[in-house]
Amino acid sequence: MTRRRVSLEDIVNLDYRGVAETLSAFIQSIVESAGAKGVVVGVSGGVDSATTLALSVKALGPERVLALIMPDSDVTPIQDVEDAKKLVEIFGVEHRTIDIKPIIERYVEEANIKPDRRSLGNLRARVRMTLLYLYANMHNLLVAGTGDRSEILIGYFTKYGDGAVDFLPIGSLYKTQVRRLALHLGIPENIALKPSSPRLWPGHLAEKELGMSYEEVDLALYALFDLGLNIDEAVEATGLPREKVERVLMMHKASEHKRRMPPAPDPSDTVWRFKKS
Repeated sequence: MTRRRVSLEDIVNLDYRGVAETLSAFIQSIVESAGAKGVVVGVSGGVDSATTLALSVKALGPERVLALIMPDSDVTPIQDVEDAKKLVEIFGVEHRTIDIKPIIERYVEEANIKPDRRSLGNLRARVRMTLLYLYANMHNLLVAGTGDRSEILIGYFTKYGDGAVDFLPIGSLYKTQVRRLALHLGIPENIALKPSSPRLWPGHLAEKELGMSYEEVDLALYALFDLGLNIDEAVEATGLPREKVERVLMMHKASEHKRRMPPAPDPSDTVWRFKKS
């Protein structure tokens, strides 16, 4: 049986006003249930952190949102820093700018190693995480993560780096949906549509590393996880090359450990099984 062709419009055609209201209420609920004063957001100048910042302000007011801008001056483009500063100005939130380059250099110096590009990039993400939690602990804030559903499902985040957060306000939205929501929330088009990048090393671009566009990633994810299609059905429904659908599924399976708590033995197999009588 030939299936109806799935298009990007099937994914992005949402009531973004309703989405914004629902996610704002979610943020309010999480913060209130934790007894926190507000949230801290790492603002990179990209669409995900911009959208998380905008939703946080909508939910809590600017006085309860702290933004940290954490470039590495060896890696982060000046334009990203300027975009991040523009965002905190637009939304009227208190912010701190911290160049993490000296911290990274000290880590490497004290460890007396020469890390490869990926290891050094992941260190940058983990240093940013520790700074977010430093400010969160000092001011009774929650760390609002900036990961979207696309990144979560394919594991495109650093374990215990940008993946270590208290909650994920946009974690139910695909990247293509986040871009549409960003425009609805008044985020400048040049930021909402900017090519995604974790900026973990010079010239780092997400789609280049993934080997496919987010439009393709989201189509494959939608077919596999929302429609519940198998690979053959997903290829037919989306018109994507089979190797790209397989790649998305492979990334999901390979990153399963990132979405789970660290495994521990079952107590019934150890503690109680060997209890002395």
